[in-house]
Amino acid sequence: MNTSHERPIFSVHRGHLPLLISMPHVGTEIPEEIRATMTDVAEYVDDCDWHLERLYGIAARRGASLIVPTYARYVIDLNRPPDNASLYPGQDTTGLLPVDTFDKEPLYHPGGEPTDEQVARRRAKYWQPYHNALVEEIAALKARHGKVLLWEAHSIRSRVPRFFEGRLPDFNFGTAGGASAAPGMAEALAECVTRDGAFTAVANGRFKGGYITRQYGKPEEGIHAVQLELSQITYMQETRPYAYDEARARRVEPLLEALIDEALARIG
Repeated sequence: MNTSHERPIFSVHRGHLPLLISMPHVGTEIPEEIRATMTDVAEYVDDCDWHLERLYGIAARRGASLIVPTYARYVIDLNRPPDNASLYPGQDTTGLLPVDTFDKEPLYHPGGEPTDEQVARRRAKYWQPYHNALVEEIAALKARHGKVLLWEAHSIRSRVPRFFEGRLPDFNFGTAGGASAAPGMAEALAECVTRDGAFTAVANGRFKGGYITRQYGKPEEGIHAVQLELSQITYMQETRPYAYDEARARRVEPLLEALIDEALARIG
């Protein structure tokens, strides 16, 4: 993790397909002034969606647009509502400004949690520019192609007892219960994985899609949003130092490519 001088909030790679891949949790950096208020565990950024830029490189080379944040979800979670409303009422989850890790380790020293003013400042500085960019890129692709597939790329450890029992399916597709994309999209993608035979899959299970999927997916307007929460055991080491596993990733990459092709075909 690099906590040196601040860099751009995100980077954008523009392609020629009607496809925008958003990776809101791949950032690893924490600005110095924020890091100074945090516990030592924060520097490991354990809850990062590791290596997705690398895993989805094949999509970028084929013509996808990518938007990739610089800063860690511990700075602010780009996939949470700006008012911090729960996306899964009644279930345990982390918020707009996480105060603990997925393993419930505190990210701040006692009494050092961000104030309402600090939350507002981070929302304006980090959250809003990312969402402005999402809106702009979606609009540009829609104007060019008449339709857009917004693919929300995420990953998580295969076992996180705080959020789910046992082992998570390998591929977890979410379309807000079918509201954010063409009818049957999530189910069709899960079936693709099942046909492949090497991995497990579920549609609109524990992960139905976060704020970005729910906010921007408007299939009636030609904007289709799908979230894939990929189990990290399929392509990487799930414990520190979270190394990329080339052999496993080579098995996942062609399936990801086929899934994106299937989704693009279904947006018409």
